[in-house]
Amino acid sequence: MVLVAVDDLLFSSKIRATAKQVGVELAFARSRQEVLDQARALTPPLVIFDLNSGKIDSIAAITAMKQDPELAGIRTLGFVSHVDAGAITAARNAGTDQVMARSAFAAQLADILLAGGTGQA
Repeated sequence: MVLVAVDDLLFSSKIRATAKQVGVELAFARSRQEVLDQARALTPPLVIFDLNSGKIDSIAAITAMKQDPELAGIRTLGFVSHVDAGAITAARNAGTDQVMARSAFAAQLADILLAGGTGQA
C-alpha cells in the first residue's frame, strides 16, 4: 500500500495505471489533513507527494508527519519540477526522505511503487 498525495489528474492517472500493472495497492489523499489521517489509519511504508500541488500543501503535510512520532518513520518521496529550486529546498528542509525531478519520478515509477518505500528501488 502506497499513499499518494497528488491532485494533478495526469499524474494521478499515470500512478494509478502503473500501480495496477505492477500489482500495488494505492490510497489517495487530496488535502494535508487527509494525508495525516490516512497515514495514521493505513501506516503505509511510503507517501508520495507532488511538491507542486496547488491543492495539497505538501510541505506542511511532510513537516507535520516528520514532527509526529507516530508518523515520522513513514518514508516520504516528493516529486517536483526540476527548475523549482524553492520547492526542492523547502521539501528537504521539511524532512522529505527523497526529492526527485518529475521526469525521473515518472521514469522510475514502477520501481518506486514495487519497492513500496523500502528504499530498494
